[in-house]
Amino acid sequence: MSGPSSSEREHKKVGLLFGSFNPIHTGHLILAHFMATHTDLDAVWLVVSPQSPFKVGQEMLPEEERLALVELAIADNDRLRALDIEAHMPKPSYTIDTLDELVRLHPQHRFVLLMGEDNLPDLPRWKQADRILAEHEVYVYPRPDVDSTNLKTHPSVRVVEAPLLDISATFIRDCVRGGKSIRYLVPDSVEKRILTAGYWQ
Repeated sequence: MSGPSSSEREHKKVGLLFGSFNPIHTGHLILAHFMATHTDLDAVWLVVSPQSPFKVGQEMLPEEERLALVELAIADNDRLRALDIEAHMPKPSYTIDTLDELVRLHPQHRFVLLMGEDNLPDLPRWKQADRILAEHEVYVYPRPDVDSTNLKTHPSVRVVEAPLLDISATFIRDCVRGGKSIRYLVPDSVEKRILTAGYWQ
């Protein structure tokens, strides 16, 4: 087994984009690439969240399938990386625990939490939210029709004027079920995999 590559050993500032990615779509990819190339981040890692007990059934693909779709989508982008770290951690997964594990595994990197503006008002209710804000930066991207919050002025929070993209995985699944095209909503490789495997059909 080989050791970490030279790029892994380098000190990097890495953004973490958490999601179920069911499936990953163009909105996720534009946002991740924008954050990796228009901010001071060196890379963005897409963290595939485990299956929620509230979403059991045909709607949610197994973690390994969602991870495979993410890997297909970002195969040609060396600034993006897919992670299934939460699949190997105790459930339920809490963001602070995942951050702690990533810091343990990659102490040379600085990790930044990427968050939609709609989730920011709920951050104080997260497990050990005070530690998240004390130990990590939070980059917030715009979402439509959100409530204002004083957290926007927190010293650890940075609002990034990323493109406002309102594409949902739910819409894509509904299109597949209805026999409608999802071209351009997902990468070609992801569309081919979804249709070939018969997901949501």
